[in-house]
Amino acid sequence: MKKRDLFRDLKQSIAEFREFDAGRLKLRTYEVKELDIIAIRKKAKVSQQTFAALIGVSLRTLQNWEQGHRRPTGPARALLTIVQANPAAAIRALHAQVVRLT
Repeated sequence: MKKRDLFRDLKQSIAEFREFDAGRLKLRTYEVKELDIIAIRKKAKVSQQTFAALIGVSLRTLQNWEQGHRRPTGPARALLTIVQANPAAAIRALHAQVVRLT
């Protein structure tokens, strides 16, 4: 395993910051698109209550997301992206997590 030279990395970071500050360096930027929670849920063809239960959040949380009062972050955002890409497979996988007590 290669050992990092932290002092060298720090010096390089400072030099890059100076280049950026002087306008000679352009930084990489990323655009994070907002998720359309209502469209994702409708694509999955389930009610708010069912969708909230499937993804493990409260109904109120889902409603806040759908109304734009809050935004999903972290694991919830990742899960919604998966549901958006393939709702049927995501729902099958989420249903598999249900433990039957009979």
